[in-house]
Amino acid sequence: MIPEVVVLADPASAAAAAAERVAAICARTVAARGACAVALSGGDTPKPLYARLAEEPYRREVPWDRLEVFWGDERCVPPDDARSNFHMAHETLLAKVSIPAEHIHRMPADTVDHEAAARAYAEMLRARLPATADGWPRFDLILLGIGANAHVASLFPRTAALRERNRAVVAELVEDAAMWRMTLTVPVLTRAAAILFLGTGASKAEAVRAGLEGPADGYDVPAALIRPVDGRVTWILDAAAASRLTGRAGRV
Repeated sequence: MIPEVVVLADPASAAAAAAERVAAICARTVAARGACAVALSGGDTPKPLYARLAEEPYRREVPWDRLEVFWGDERCVPPDDARSNFHMAHETLLAKVSIPAEHIHRMPADTVDHEAAARAYAEMLRARLPATADGWPRFDLILLGIGANAHVASLFPRTAALRERNRAVVAELVEDAAMWRMTLTVPVLTRAAAILFLGTGASKAEAVRAGLEGPADGYDVPAALIRPVDGRVTWILDAAAASRLTGRAGRV
């Protein structure tokens, strides 16, 4: 499926557009099946999106009590560490809206045995999410950012995790990041009903171009692997992040 590419003037406008999309997907999914499973992203880029979702009208209109919240990846640090994706999302969004605590499922990446923690998270996903026809856990919405090196979630260029096609969650020592990371794998990411990329800033322009318009070589450009099996993918970008696109990717 051809990705939808939406280009806004600046990061604030991109965050506002992303908030509209997230709210609409959540409301539509809850109306259809009574719940909505969302995987959050980390890093700095989604902070304005989360802050906007924590404000009106979204704080009132989004059916927060029907959401099940997960993470696409996590740094292997304690949940109160400033580097933790859970910590960032909790401080900017989750502590400010009415999601039941039992609906928030952080990755236990601070567990000493990272690989056992990854297996446990995968088992939990299979227990709590609907399954695709080929047996993978199915998210209603996955939020993704993109790094300057085109990594998505914690799938970094030229790492073993990119080749994983059997496990839903893996833990890996990422040399580029100089730390252990836990991440959803490509089969899970690409089977989501909706994937929403958010990218801002000139430092992401080449990665965005490579992910959308370059060769589909996911080993060097992980973002190029995120092609949905039967869902929809939308890229919301500011003008700086989109500055190297030629328009071949279906820009709006």
